[in-house]
Parts: sequence; structure tokens; C-alpha cells
Amino acid sequence: MNAADTAFILIATALVLFMSLPGLALFYGGLVRARNVLSVFMHCFAIAALMSVLWLVFGYSIAFGGEGALWGGFGKTLLLGVTADSLSGALPEVLFFAYQMTFAIITPALIVGAYVERVGFGFVLLFSALWMLVVYAPVAHWIWGGGMLADGGIFGETGVRDFAGGIVVHETAGLAALLVAWVLGPRRHKTTPPHNPGMVMMGAGMLWVGWFGFNGGSALAANGQAAMAIAVTHLSAAAASLSWAAWERIKFGRASLVGIVTGTIAGLASITPASGWVGPVEALVIGAVAGVLCQEAVLLVKNRIRIDDTLDVFAVHGVGGIFGTLMIAAFGHGTWAAQLGGLAVVGLWTVAASLALIKLCALVTPIRVDVESEVNGLDLSSHGERAYDLNS
Repeated sequence: MNAADTAFILIATALVLFMSLPGLALFYGGLVRARNVLSVFMHCFAIAALMSVLWLVFGYSIAFGGEGALWGGFGKTLLLGVTADSLSGALPEVLFFAYQMTFAIITPALIVGAYVERVGFGFVLLFSALWMLVVYAPVAHWIWGGGMLADGGIFGETGVRDFAGGIVVHETAGLAALLVAWVLGPRRHKTTPPHNPGMVMMGAGMLWVGWFGFNGGSALAANGQAAMAIAVTHLSAAAASLSWAAWERIKFGRASLVGIVTGTIAGLASITPASGWVGPVEALVIGAVAGVLCQEAVLLVKNRIRIDDTLDVFAVHGVGGIFGTLMIAAFGHGTWAAQLGGLAVVGLWTVAASLALIKLCALVTPIRVDVESEVNGLDLSSHGERAYDLNS
């Protein structure tokens, strides 16, 4: 065991959990109507708790329990055989389990942004649980767990390059989000502006800081690669923030706070798959392009495709993750065959499995609340609480 590496990943684990709670919850919560903010917090918090338990029971074993082509099996269900002295490389295996658990938490939590303000709480829990086990965990195994898309797999000696989750996290969550939003249908109050842009900014700031653990920690060591990953993550986020704001001003005459922080997230998502291989200048290019590309994707989904992906999960995370994955090949750090092939294989599986799970879950629990509940807000109708009591 390497003590320095262990200490670093302990901190990285806390940082990635900090991304979900409270970072993502605040970011999403500020974007919705005031009468739905607690429901967003509830979704993020409940998903974090549920995914943690499921990761212990089945998820970790499916993703990292063995080196089969398709899945890791059930050999490490409930961490059977794993003790405090067990190692995964130079790290205690229980720490590797915990670090990867935070990824399994945030990935289905990202999907929350697509269905807020109208989704049934039971559907959120059931779909998130099944989706993590059927989509996320197998894909994590294919790329990170020695599966069919890793080095020596179906694409030959050089497999799919995805340092921290451009495919495993962002492509899968983005595609699933688009599908849920499509099946669910649009909100009845689509034009209502974010109720608290300041909350959005605070959440984005927490995500930015937490992303250092997300990308830097994916080196799984306290070394130069981790340091470079943190540096390029920051630079890409900065470049995307500026390019989003500049493009917004060119197109609409002014730059908004919600816009610039959404650009930050686009830059972070786009650098995620490449952060272990690119340098600072390449990171600036990725971020600058992502700020414009993801903004145009937002407009495309909302105005042309007309899917109410409420908080732009696909346009920011899906498009950003796909773009960053392709830039690995463009900058010569991976092969085009593996990068394109990996995106295609994972994309097809995600679409097919997610659609099946949406339909299955809808048979068990209502996917959408009734009209009265949606109009009154999910805070009261689903959870019996108000975020703001102006009479108290």
C-alpha cells in the first residue's frame, strides 16, 4: 500500500461525493421553480443513498469483480473476500470501492435534470436503481474493469480511452436523460425562469472544486498525471465559461450568470475523458469549443428537436462527453476506431437498455405526476414541504 496515494484518493472520494451533495443538488435546485426545489434535493439525496447500498450489494462486483468481457460477475457481491488489507493496485481495495461508488452515485443523479418538475418519485428511485446496475456498472466494466472495450479487447491493443468518464458517465447519463425526457413529455410551465440563479452559481462552484477529485483522482495515484489532470480540468472549465458567455452575448446581446456557469459545467464534462492525456493548450481548445458547441446543442434540443430535457443534461453532459472523447483521438492520444467504436457500442446499449427500463418502470409506478400535483409543485404534492415559507 502506498500511503501518499491512499491519502490522495481518500480526499478525492470526499470531493466527488461533494459534487453530488450538495453541488449538483444546488445547481439543479436553483434552476427549477421555487415550488420544486425540495423535490430536486430529495431526488439527489435519495439517489446517493440508494446507489451506495446497491453499489455494495451488486454494482461493484458487476463493474470490478472480474475480467470477463461483458461483466465482472458476482464474486465480490457485498465485498465478499475484501478486507482492510486487500489491495487494488497500491490502494486498499475498500478505498477503490468507495471512490468508484461516488461515480455510481453522481451518474444517475445527473439524469435528474431531465425529468424534474413532473416526475413521480417512485419512478426516480426504481429507474435509477435498475439503470445503475444494468447500464452504468456494465459500461464501467467494459472500459475500466478490463472488459471488452479496454486495452486488448475488441479494438485491439489500444482500447477505448476514457480517463474519468466521458463515455462511462457523461454519454450514458446524457442519452438516458434525453430518452426519459422524450417519454415523459414536456412540462406545463416550460418558460418559467430559474428561481434562484445564485443557488445555481454556488452549486456550479462546488462542482468545479469537486471535479478536481473526479478527474485528478482517476489517476489513482498522487503523481504528475493527477496534477496535470487537475490543471487541465480547471483550464477547460475556465475557457468554456468564457466562450459560453461570449457566444451568448454575441447571439442574445448579454451574458447571463446561469449561462456562464453552465459553460463551466460544459467545459468540465468535455475535459473529463481526456484529462489524463492532454496538456494545458489542448485543454483550452477543448474548453473553448465546448462552450459554443454545448450551447448550440441546448438550442438544438429545445427548439428543433423539441424535447424538454429540462436542465439540458444531454446537451451539456452528453454532447460534452462525446466531444471530449473524440478529442482524445484528434490530439493523437487514442485511436479513432476505438473512440468512435466505444461511443457507438455504449450508445447503442444505453439507448436500448434505458428505453426498456423506462417502459418496465412505468408498468410498476407512475412515471409522471397528475396535472394538479405538477401545477402545485412537487415539494408539497410529493413531499409535503415548502422550501420557502414567507409567513414564518
